Amino acid sequence: MERETNGSGAAEEYSANWFAAYTNSHHEKSVASCFAERRIESFLPLYAATRRWKNRCEMSLELPLFPNYVFVRIDPRERVRILEVPGVLSLVGFGRTLAALPDFEIESLRSGLARRKIEPYPYLVIGERVRIKAGPMTGMEGVLIRKKNNFRVVLALDVIMQCVAVEVDAADLEPAAKCFGRVTPEAVLWGERHHQAHPCRPF
Repeated sequence: MERETNGSGAAEEYSANWFAAYTNSHHEKSVASCFAERRIESFLPLYAATRRWKNRCEMSLELPLFPNYVFVRIDPRERVRILEVPGVLSLVGFGRTLAALPDFEIESLRSGLARRKIEPYPYLVIGERVRIKAGPMTGMEGVLIRKKNNFRVVLALDVIMQCVAVEVDAADLEPAAKCFGRVTPEAVLWGERHHQAHPCRPF
């Protein structure tokens, strides 16, 4: 962390944080490569997907978990270095202030990608919430859904209004808030209701 004195003589503190860089479509990997060449710490989450072409051939691909986004860890004063990279359109923020992502969310994503099946999921604004209480993603909260015979928790990164669905065991979950009733495999766990995401936009 660095300290800088402003005009009034007061010291301002700066430190590196994670931010979301908004990119041109299908440029996420090339942007991440440019960050590496320029020694800018970045993180591009990828997930495995199978695509079937018209000739019925199947191909395994690694696709961006959050299309159009690459995460970067920088001092906010270095934003120009990011905006100079070809393919980067903007940094996500509220008004003129950059929107930092918690280190915990990024590190949990890193751990989860290595150990669990994760895939994109439509962003949810209102829903019942649960907390993961065991495993590498302990402490993360999201919405419980069911796909076929497996439980999944939809985790939201509100800063970029994106979600991912993570496979979990029912035993690894607990309600995110105290509630009445009990959890059943057929029902969504009760938790906080009317969870409203704060809109944000790139600038």
